[in-house]
Amino acid sequence: MRSFFERAAPGWDERTGAGGVEHLAALAKATTHVAPDPERVLDLGTGTGEAALFLAREFPRASVRGVDISEAMVTAAQAKVGLDPEGRVSFKVADASALPHNADSFDLVVGVNMPPFFAEIARVLRSGGHAIVVSSWGAATPFYTPESVLDRGFGRHGINRVTAVDAADGSFWVGRKRVS
Repeated sequence: MRSFFERAAPGWDERTGAGGVEHLAALAKATTHVAPDPERVLDLGTGTGEAALFLAREFPRASVRGVDISEAMVTAAQAKVGLDPEGRVSFKVADASALPHNADSFDLVVGVNMPPFFAEIARVLRSGGHAIVVSSWGAATPFYTPESVLDRGFGRHGINRVTAVDAADGSFWVGRKRVS
């Protein structure tokens, strides 16, 4: 998998529409269901960083971390950060199935067009924090996960659905970790 994304990184945004309205529309809708605003956000499978940069704009007080298995994708994401004197946005090479973060580190964990790593998301998500899973093109998205599977998988880890929209033009699932 890593080698595929290493080879695919050059020109990824142009080929896939990453960062375009269609790519981020479901994420934009999903974030309206997150309250209060998060302080620490993690974008899984960040690719070239478009979702992480959107989240940084959407939540201007949050620090945003993006992880991706591909060094080439992370390099492309880092090149987009520009001037960030507060260090609010950063990217790191990491496997979403074994994150290099402590338990209870984030208020919001997001996966756009990614398989959901239920246990790992639950591990790094703080009590009362939110998880968002987005499929930019609904069921036509390569890593699409049906709502029932998300309910069951996250439910086993103490994350319950807040809302879900399953549509051809973009699906999202928002859950919240039980307050302990």
